[in-house]
Amino acid sequence: MVSITIDEQTLEVEAGSTVLQAAERLGIDIPTFCYLKRLPALASCRMCLVEIEGQRRLQPACATAVTDGMVVRANTPLIEETRSSMLDMLLANHPLDCPICDKGGECELQDLVMAYGPRESQFRDAKRVFHSKDIRLSPVIIMNVNRCIQCQRCVRMCEEVVGAVALGTVEKGMDTAVTGFEGSLASCDQCGNCVEVCPVGALMSFPYRYKARPWDLAETDTICPHCGTGCQLTVGTRKGEFMRVRSKQEHGVNRETLCVRGRFGLDFVGSRDRIKRPMVRRDGALVPVSWEEAGNYLQRRFSAVEGKVAGGLASPRLPNEVLYQFQKVMRTVFRTNNIDCGSRWATPSDALGPLLASFYTRAPLQDVIGNDSVLVVGGNVTEENPVTEYLLRDCARRRQTDLLMLSARPSRLDADARAVIRVPPGGEAAGLAAVVDGLVAAAGQAVPGEVPADIGTPTGRLGATDGDGADRLAAALLDSGSVTVLVSVDLLRSTLARAALQQINKLLRLLRALGKDLAMQFLFDRANQLGAWDMGVLPAALPGLRAVTDAAARATLERAWGAAIPPEPGADFGAMLEICDGGRMGALYIVGSDPVMSYLDRKRVTRALGAADLLIVQDAFLTDTVGLADVVLPAASYGEESGTFTSNEGRTQKVCKFREAAFETRGNLAILDFVAALRNQQLRSSTQAEIFDEMTQLVPAYQGLTLNGLGIDGAFTRSVPTPPADEFLAPPPAIPNAGDRLMLITGNCLFHNGYLSERSAILNTVAAEPYVEMSERDAAQLGVADGDHVVVRSTQGELTAQLKINRHFPSGLVFVPENYRDLRLNSLMRQGEYPCPVEVEKVRAAFDSAAGAGAATENPGRGIAELPGSPP
Repeated sequence: MVSITIDEQTLEVEAGSTVLQAAERLGIDIPTFCYLKRLPALASCRMCLVEIEGQRRLQPACATAVTDGMVVRANTPLIEETRSSMLDMLLANHPLDCPICDKGGECELQDLVMAYGPRESQFRDAKRVFHSKDIRLSPVIIMNVNRCIQCQRCVRMCEEVVGAVALGTVEKGMDTAVTGFEGSLASCDQCGNCVEVCPVGALMSFPYRYKARPWDLAETDTICPHCGTGCQLTVGTRKGEFMRVRSKQEHGVNRETLCVRGRFGLDFVGSRDRIKRPMVRRDGALVPVSWEEAGNYLQRRFSAVEGKVAGGLASPRLPNEVLYQFQKVMRTVFRTNNIDCGSRWATPSDALGPLLASFYTRAPLQDVIGNDSVLVVGGNVTEENPVTEYLLRDCARRRQTDLLMLSARPSRLDADARAVIRVPPGGEAAGLAAVVDGLVAAAGQAVPGEVPADIGTPTGRLGATDGDGADRLAAALLDSGSVTVLVSVDLLRSTLARAALQQINKLLRLLRALGKDLAMQFLFDRANQLGAWDMGVLPAALPGLRAVTDAAARATLERAWGAAIPPEPGADFGAMLEICDGGRMGALYIVGSDPVMSYLDRKRVTRALGAADLLIVQDAFLTDTVGLADVVLPAASYGEESGTFTSNEGRTQKVCKFREAAFETRGNLAILDFVAALRNQQLRSSTQAEIFDEMTQLVPAYQGLTLNGLGIDGAFTRSVPTPPADEFLAPPPAIPNAGDRLMLITGNCLFHNGYLSERSAILNTVAAEPYVEMSERDAAQLGVADGDHVVVRSTQGELTAQLKINRHFPSGLVFVPENYRDLRLNSLMRQGEYPCPVEVEKVRAAFDSAAGAGAATENPGRGIAELPGSPP
């Protein structure tokens, strides 16, 4: 520790701290423009100059390290004159258009001129003008170059944090101008972080432009609904109408940064696709009815299916309280454990449970990724969890963390990685086995005696190049004192997901035996996937991830709920579809999910749901699954009800209401009460606060949490570890060999997440069209070029979209984002066949734009046709 005195106040700070950081701790205001906490000091704006005893010149506080005994003065006549002169220089060429500038009222230049600026300018020359009109750099970002004060925040944020390098500067001196390549940001992430950090109105949000003043807005702190990172959002509304999103530097895992979905994708709440009234099926068509009529209809239908099998599917985008209440309703009212929260894969609970119980680390992501090595397994962090990518890049570059990648798809993080293993889709298990082999070989005699000798038995090693990568990765893990493993949820799509999870478990146990400090988290692409698992929306697990077969756990819940729980594990969604196909499903209750669009083999899902005696769909938006329903219950959307999400970190955060529910919709909890009452049951806890209190009493990881104690940053749940099994797990199957076939995989793209974000009019201006992504080599062999329209064909069907060539893509891989409803991508895939073998060829005939998102022919089932109540 070193001592510093600033304006006669003395403080001890850590060695290496700057004068500016010390002043902040003392509450002494030193103005800045170019400084950002998460970036290295630039010291270009000269606003933070201070006097230091023994120094002849003023020194920048942001870049001057504290030395022991340093004496600093931050407010003297010389400093005030210097600040005034700097502001006068900035104003000399700055347009005085504050009345129409979007930044007016929250402009840092305005604030500092009021506090430190000259009362009268010394400059009389004509103002420099770059452009007479604003430049629209992208669909969401517009620039007024004349207002730029050359602080370089935007350029550095784009390059050093986001990693996009889309902004740069041209010319020099007073003629310096920030711009995109050839005046465009067509290749950037469109995240708007440059807009967020701009201290003036040089960079602006085009969707928000001229819509409101900051003092007109009612602002609500909440959590992003688009992925599991759990970014803090501040939503601005005016008279109940959504206006904009920003984020706060001092709160949240994201620290002011957001991705394009979080910043520009919340306007989906105002989609014209809302379900306005309850609907029931009459004479083969859905017709709008009152809530009373819907209740009477449901009561009759419940009587007709009494005694038959029931099942339930809920979306992991719903709040914890809704998910907890949903599984309670299914278990105590419908008397079934046929419950699931995944409509894109079959969750391998037998492999997932031990991994979560033994290794999941509920701790801040910043701490977790600060370990010596971070291994990212599967997926594409750039597109699935963009803000997590920002933080990983920061750790790799600034903390010298060894970043290790093992995945089928390339990501932007590969450039910062120490070792990269590229495996074919489904080859993650074999890739991890190769890493374990290399780790055992490298450790040699250091492997503890209690580790079974066959743990490192080769199991279908990778090819020579990838084998070398596995050895480098193993060596990096062995050299590290602390290791973090981040697991992409994309692994669960594969038919070999169980084997991959088992190999992750094996790797973690070996590292623990070698004395490494471990951390493990999933990179979920849904906002509350961890919460859904914690709440027990699983066929074999109760709240708290305790087994359904655990009699003691069941007894505890039965006493609290006043109702019996079936003792046998239930069916996951895939098995529920088989029950439907067999004509044995009585009532199937789907809340907030659209399996017709997301589950493999669309034709089969449509047929199975059509075979259920009673299909109840509770949702905010018109979906393809709604089109098959017997009863449709209109629910509140995101932002229309309060609750909590549990992020990938295990942090429980408040999701706050910022607008009133539209039309005749009801809150999800109110609808669950409504359904339970129709079955002559009354739920003991029915309000959000009551359910949260019940959760904290009955779910071990949530014990001790209170709603009032969550605050803007939330609070962490706690790990409840269980002893690991005695034996190591079986070796994985051999690495898949696709031969000469192209293999189709899917996932989220950068601009969309699931199908919710596709209802955002703003995001659709950025990325309205689907695409097919493949390598340069495969494209050359097929005779296709970037931008061509191609047909992707499987044994199930085909689709047509524009080709996007990625020079980093491995050969043999085809990627199509899952996020476009019109594409009906799941029509190409069969259950149990992922990745999917396909053929790709160029569209030979003149391309018909109306068929640009063509898909396989399908059976329309019970009414995917036009729905009553849908917008004109």
